[in-house]
Amino acid sequence: MTDPRITVVIVDDHQIFRIGLRAELGARLEVLGEAATVDEAVQRVSALRPDVVLLDVHLPGGSGGGGAEVVQRLAGVPELAGTRFLALSVSDAADDVVRVIRAGARGYLTKTASGAEVTAAVERVHGGDAVFSPRLAGFVLDAFGTGLGEIAAADDELDRLSAREQEVMRLIARGYAYKEVAAELFLSVKTVETHVSNVLRKLQLSNRHELTAWALSRRLL
Repeated sequence: MTDPRITVVIVDDHQIFRIGLRAELGARLEVLGEAATVDEAVQRVSALRPDVVLLDVHLPGGSGGGGAEVVQRLAGVPELAGTRFLALSVSDAADDVVRVIRAGARGYLTKTASGAEVTAAVERVHGGDAVFSPRLAGFVLDAFGTGLGEIAAADDELDRLSAREQEVMRLIARGYAYKEVAAELFLSVKTVETHVSNVLRKLQLSNRHELTAWALSRRLL
């Protein structure tokens, strides 16, 4: 039995790069469409609802926020709750990496990555992992405060959560939709919603994006 296809939209303002990337992606990935600007990306991703969006961080259009703006504008769309964003850029600047991750992207690769490496990263992000080029991971860990003191403090914070709440927290932080968490843990969606509300309240967080940042900074994913 073959693995199911993973649907992808490629967002990059260079057509030659889009064509080359499409040709290099593995057979399991199905490219549904492409976009070259912020506004076009928002429109295409909303319409196509891919599993993963491969996203450049520097894009024309919109209000000038580039890839981070695309993620932010689509973050609250219920129909896209299962869509993951993976940044793929020529830039390896810390500011670019941190900005798009704070917006909600699940990983960041530089364009030096091979087609096989991008394919593997898409598969991992689709599966709920966070993926970074090796040297870029340090930027994220630094940005979200991963000193030993904070990691130790995470133990105390986790003690506030029940075992079930910790299970729900990890899945939500990895990008799972409520229905997916319910299926994974054999719970009702309503029960998952209650657990998430309790987790956010106990950790003094506002939303799932803050929860992902919190879990990532404490190396819980």
